[in-house]
Amino acid sequence: MLRDKIITLLKERERFVREEELTSALGISAEKLWEEMRGLRDNGYVIETVPHLGYKMTFIPDRLMPAEIEKNLTTAKIGRRIIYLDKTVSTMDDVSRLAVEGAQEGTAVVAESQSAGRGRAGRNWFSPAGKGIYFSLLLRPPSSPGRLSLLTLLAAVAVAEAVHSVAGVVTGIKWPNDILLDARKAGGILTEAGSGAGGAPYVVVGVGLNVNNETAELLPGTASIAEAAGMKVDRVALLQEIFFRLETYYKEFCRGEYALIIDKWRGLNSTLGKRVKVILPRGVIEGEAVDIEDDGGLLVRNDSGLTEKVTAGDVIHCGLL
Repeated sequence: MLRDKIITLLKERERFVREEELTSALGISAEKLWEEMRGLRDNGYVIETVPHLGYKMTFIPDRLMPAEIEKNLTTAKIGRRIIYLDKTVSTMDDVSRLAVEGAQEGTAVVAESQSAGRGRAGRNWFSPAGKGIYFSLLLRPPSSPGRLSLLTLLAAVAVAEAVHSVAGVVTGIKWPNDILLDARKAGGILTEAGSGAGGAPYVVVGVGLNVNNETAELLPGTASIAEAAGMKVDRVALLQEIFFRLETYYKEFCRGEYALIIDKWRGLNSTLGKRVKVILPRGVIEGEAVDIEDDGGLLVRNDSGLTEKVTAGDVIHCGLL
């Protein structure tokens, strides 16, 4: 986007940049430059203007702008095309439309807020503006449908590790997709598969994460990373780290190294060893969560000693055994 290019130029120069230098580098008219500068200021950027000296950026707001994310991004594919939206209905819907249109793998839609962000089972994900990280990512994995559920576990591992790396906060993962802080939900992952033109398969991975939400504005049973860290968290740095770890584990997934992903998930999970209740369309299973299989299915041993595999369902932690 043009505004991203303006931000990059002003940040790189770290001085006043003459109008002629900007219009020449961007290939636009002075009128168009003024329009874009006005838009940046409306979005919280502070840009000084001095006659004969030009423009200088003196303040950058806390926004997940592509130019900010891409600056220190080390991935080769994931996040290399970012579509930034101030607000949207659902980033999952946005990426699904792009996938059908043939968008490249690694395309991400990042939003400051969602009016109807989706969680599992059609639940709404509360997405207040400028507080969290809400994005969806397009993947085109060369894998059989039976392995696609591992992408949910993969993404959960990437998010949990990124949070620890950037914020110093240790989180747990409730099978299959919840990021927990002291049994309260701080984030969730949603994966949906589909097919585009010519039947080309794709997967959309969505992440919703409470980052800088204040305690008073959190919904019951939820938590935020900043609350646990005791400080405001750099959302750009955290998103960059999530993208990096997603790509790292996605490469392993595409190579068929599923065991690595499973082992990483086991090390971070908060479900195994607990008594759980799994709510399914056909009824309820209750027992001990003993392990997960190599396709990501949860193994639950009931009170009669029978072990059943669960591939989808709502899991409630009943406590340690």
